[in-house]
Amino acid sequence: MLTINHYVKAKTLEEAYQLNQARNSRIMGGMMWMRLGNTRIQTIIDLSDLELDQIEETEDTFRIGAMCTLRQLELHEGLRSVFGNGISECVRHIVGIQFRNQATVGGSIFGRFGFSDVLTALLALDASVELYHSGTVRLSEFIKQKRDNDILVSVIIEKKASCFRYNSVRQTKTDFPVLACGVAKYEEDGKETWYFSIGARPMKADLVKKQWEILPDISEEKTREYAKEVASKFVYGSNMRGSAKYRQYLAEVLISRQIRSIITEGK
Repeated sequence: MLTINHYVKAKTLEEAYQLNQARNSRIMGGMMWMRLGNTRIQTIIDLSDLELDQIEETEDTFRIGAMCTLRQLELHEGLRSVFGNGISECVRHIVGIQFRNQATVGGSIFGRFGFSDVLTALLALDASVELYHSGTVRLSEFIKQKRDNDILVSVIIEKKASCFRYNSVRQTKTDFPVLACGVAKYEEDGKETWYFSIGARPMKADLVKKQWEILPDISEEKTREYAKEVASKFVYGSNMRGSAKYRQYLAEVLISRQIRSIITEGK
C-alpha cells in the first residue's frame, strides 16, 4: 500500500525543486505506477499548477510539457502532421484511454522504464529533455544518467526527421511490449542518417545510428540484410515474455518492415 504523509501543490518550479531534495519526497505525475507500490512517502509534490500540461509548437520544434498526458500525444494534430502516425502508434496500445488520460509524459520519460513505448519512440526522434537544474540534455544521454532529484520540465522534439515509424510486438493488446522499435530518417549532406531505437529488450531503450548513401527502392532481401546488420548492434535479454534470441529476431523483422515502409511510402 502507498502511504503519503504530506501533499504539496507547488507554486513554482523552484519550490518543487527544493522540496524534492528531501530524501523521501517524490514528484507526482499521473500516479499510475507509483500508486501500485508498497512504500511510505513523506512528501508528494504536485506540479499541476505550473502550466506544464501544454504542447507548444514553433517553426522548428515541439515542446511537450512534463504534465502532458499520453492521450494528448495521441491526439495532437501538429505531431501527426509532422511525424505521421508514429507518435500516436507508440501510445495507443498502453492499457486504455482512461489510463492514457492520466499517465504523463514526464513520468514515462523520467522513470526510464525498460518497457516504455514513449521513451523508445522519442529516442528515435533524437529528442531532448529540459531539466530544471541541469538544463537541456539529449534524451540519449539522459537515459544513461543515474536518477537524481532534478525535475523534468519538458521534452523537446526538433522537426528534423523526414520520416518516422514506430511498431511493437505484444502478447496481448494492452500488455507490456515484448519488443518495441522506432525508426527515423534524417537527410544530411546528401546522405541518409537513420536512427533505430529498440525498447523492451527488456532493458531500457537503446539507440543505434546508421548512415547510408541515399537508398533506392531496394528489394525485400536487401532490406532484411540492412535490418540484420542494425539489429546485431543491440544487446537483448530474456524474461517471461521472450528470450534474447526471439527478441533479436523480432528486431530484424520490425526494422526491415519500417525501412521498407519509409523507402516505399515516405512520410
